[in-house]
Amino acid sequence: MDAVAGASVSSSSARLRPCPRPRRIGNVAPATVRRRSRRRAVTCAAAADADVVGLFDAAKLTVDRFVESGMVVGLGSGPASGLAIQYLGTRLRRGSLTGILGIPSSTISASEAVKAGIQVSSYEEGTQIDFAFTDADIIEEDTMTAVIGRRKTESGEPSFMVEKGIVKSADKLAFIIGHEKYVKGIEGSIPVLVKSANWIDTAEEIDDLFLGDAEVWRRPSIGTAGPLGGDFPLVTKEGHHVLDVIFTTPIPDLGKVAESLEKIAGVVDHGIVSSIPSYVVVALNGEVQVLDEKSSVIP
Repeated sequence: MDAVAGASVSSSSARLRPCPRPRRIGNVAPATVRRRSRRRAVTCAAAADADVVGLFDAAKLTVDRFVESGMVVGLGSGPASGLAIQYLGTRLRRGSLTGILGIPSSTISASEAVKAGIQVSSYEEGTQIDFAFTDADIIEEDTMTAVIGRRKTESGEPSFMVEKGIVKSADKLAFIIGHEKYVKGIEGSIPVLVKSANWIDTAEEIDDLFLGDAEVWRRPSIGTAGPLGGDFPLVTKEGHHVLDVIFTTPIPDLGKVAESLEKIAGVVDHGIVSSIPSYVVVALNGEVQVLDEKSSVIP
């Protein structure tokens, strides 16, 4: 399982350094360089603010369009879901929604819900959920097949099994995303939950299945590590490991990848959500579009 690790730097290891003195670049004076740097910084900040505003608009529309009083609502995880939870709490405080029971998909979404004043209950298999919303790490255009679980799960925390269970239990489902996550030709990680016993055999079988197209790494609990996950591999609350099956070329059919993974002994679940009717609420250039199976292409 050959692979190349991506570098990351934890906040605890960051060090403050003095800003370098502006230097002359060719015939451009230092003051001009500073002005250009400031303009770039302002542009980046404005773009980031616009992204947050767009996600909030998408989160707001999701709650306004799909949530009704008396519903059991699955509360997803991620930035957009956090905004939707906050807005749902606002609607409850205003009295425009009542009797909402939230089913959080993670400890973070549970904490956000409690702060927003939403009554919550733990997810159990068989829980009837009227509507659920969540972020997706990426969604395949046309098929609307989604990938969840790329965000790192802390050791001992519930895995994306809970999030996927909520998604599959919901009568209606909406993914809330920015337009950059709605793409053709998905690459990158497909998270796969595997039993800890004989996990290497499972990893090797997955590696053989996608030989030449993907690399298989066991997810570490902290920082980065090699393909085996280092000395401290992530162990979920259920006692499983997470393998990141990292596709280095576009995946021709996510649904077939899901079917292939489900046939491998030792695989508990995976982060592909397919064959589930859903809506995709997309923030795009100051607008919000709601896509479904009948209109899965952004005009």
